[in-house]
Amino acid sequence: MDLKQVAKNTAKTLQSYLTYQAMRTVLAQLHETNPPKALWLHRFSAENNIQDGEAYLQDLLAADPDLAFRLMTVRDQLVNDVTDYLPEMVREGVYKSNAQFRRQHLERLTQLVLPEDPRLLPDSEPFLGDRPAEG
Repeated sequence: MDLKQVAKNTAKTLQSYLTYQAMRTVLAQLHETNPPKALWLHRFSAENNIQDGEAYLQDLLAADPDLAFRLMTVRDQLVNDVTDYLPEMVREGVYKSNAQFRRQHLERLTQLVLPEDPRLLPDSEPFLGDRPAEG
């Protein structure tokens, strides 16, 4: 496994996600302040590949530089706010998720379905409470 490549791919995915979140933030702001521009950005985002944040910004920069710079400013702010907490949150989230999956799997493996009629159980010693009282 090439850890450096995994890190690069993760960083690119995170950049694209932050671009998407920045677009949503700007879109919400525009809905309040400039509904026609919000509609334009909504249509632009539907027609362009927001999953590749860098290509999306390149296209937005060509179509509307002011809006692209606004979006980049919001993305800068998001990255500053988010990245400080991210490493620990990812570690904790993966650890908790893995523990939960392991616990659920172990519970499924160890579930015993006992018949309701004890006479259908395999031969075994009766419980002490099932023995006749000595007298």
